[in-house]
Amino acid sequence: MSTPEQIIRIAAKGDGVTASGRHVAGAVPGDMVDEAGAITPGPHHQTPPCRHFATCGGCQLQHADDAALAAFVTERVVNAARSQGLESAELLPVHLSPPHTRRRAGLHGLRTARGAVLGYREGGATRVVDLAECPVLHPALAALIAPLRKFVAAHGPKAMVGINLTLADQGVEASLSHFPLDGLGPTEAALDFAREQGLARLSFDQGYGPETMWEPEPVTVTLGGVPVSLPPGAFLQATHDAETRMAADAAAWLEGARMVADLFAGLGTFAFALKEGRKVLAVEAEQAAHLACKTAGARTGGNVLALHRDLFRAPLQPAELNRFDAVLLDPPRAGARAQIAEIAASTLPRAVCVSCNPSSWARDAAVLAAAGFRLTKLRPVGQFRWSTHVELVSLFER
Repeated sequence: MSTPEQIIRIAAKGDGVTASGRHVAGAVPGDMVDEAGAITPGPHHQTPPCRHFATCGGCQLQHADDAALAAFVTERVVNAARSQGLESAELLPVHLSPPHTRRRAGLHGLRTARGAVLGYREGGATRVVDLAECPVLHPALAALIAPLRKFVAAHGPKAMVGINLTLADQGVEASLSHFPLDGLGPTEAALDFAREQGLARLSFDQGYGPETMWEPEPVTVTLGGVPVSLPPGAFLQATHDAETRMAADAAAWLEGARMVADLFAGLGTFAFALKEGRKVLAVEAEQAAHLACKTAGARTGGNVLALHRDLFRAPLQPAELNRFDAVLLDPPRAGARAQIAEIAASTLPRAVCVSCNPSSWARDAAVLAAAGFRLTKLRPVGQFRWSTHVELVSLFER
């Protein structure tokens, strides 16, 4: 009989891995696994806090305690850097978002013969897990699960609908897609639903883009102390605590920089956090986000200026970049290959890079390193608690 093996790490997709390279689903570091795959829980194996964990595709790591979760997030980031031959001069403590803090969520709803199901999709499947609870969601979002299920049961189509929820300054914004409202009755019911639930905004996409039906007052999200208009579907960091942590790091690391370019700025999450004592140019391609940032920027006394530009097709060139003391980038998952090449060719002395994909970040970081930048600070961020989705904030200097 073979000797049981110990799990030493968690792989990128959430499996436990032994020293011999064996992958075991549902195992965490410290667990022992026998030849048949039976797991003897170790000190970092916890009881999943959600009854849906075995089927729901929203979380992969609820069986890992905070120590194991922190190690997983940190290792993903550090190993990505090492894959490109990079070591950070200072590795900062990982930031993990607490439970019940997720302020945006994408759910699915489906009317059935018995009513409706509403929740996330099962892992690796299209079937919807009918949520009774969700320990990652902010309570304001979780409180809408049951009322939304009832609304879909009464008025939903006989096809899957999308439900996006976002916590704004005024309350929860709900945006429903693939959800036709046929006639006066369903329309009135939607307005009643928004009123009864105290929604900040309710919009429906019936095939022609989101149409707002209910918005008692303009919906905003406060970024760096500035209320910014929140367009339907606009990108927002998943948790306020992670946003605050990353923005604080960026502000500290860019101390002394009087002119900063915030690239892939979105609504201005980092631009407004950096506005005190400096000028920030917020560059964004998505028009609605750009206009929201531009309007809010006018209230900063000229500290935040907005530029509408597609940085994938038309990245800022070295001659433009050289006017700044530093840049901050927060690109999509694919990274910023074209813009990074121009930064490498510039004379910029500092770059703060925020990323939701350690792999594309490491590829871009290698280009900066080849141009003389040093990775001086690195903080892993796990704002998608209990998932394998890892983020980071980093500082490069030369």
